[in-house]
Amino acid sequence: MGKIHVKRGDQVKILHGEDRGKTGKILEVNPKKGQVYVDGMNVQKRHARPTRTNPQGGVVEGPGPIDSSNVALVCPSCNKASRYRRERSASGVTRVCRRCEKAID
Repeated sequence: MGKIHVKRGDQVKILHGEDRGKTGKILEVNPKKGQVYVDGMNVQKRHARPTRTNPQGGVVEGPGPIDSSNVALVCPSCNKASRYRRERSASGVTRVCRRCEKAID
């Protein structure tokens, strides 16, 4: 795949799928597969064996992967899903919201 337009810790809005319209925080990014894991979205159940860390075992729920093209970055200043552009400065590259023209990070 290629570069992904969101980073870990970003607030995103889900654009497609069962959780469409919900917002959440990115927990993990997998750039090789082009997927992101969003907190509380695309919850999948998995059966786990009893281990030392989980002595009870049983069914464990956790977030599943979502394709990065199905999420949009939420601007922290205007609280809307928007695209962004990159601007170079002396301190490095910053992301700027296209709606409100304010820096995202």
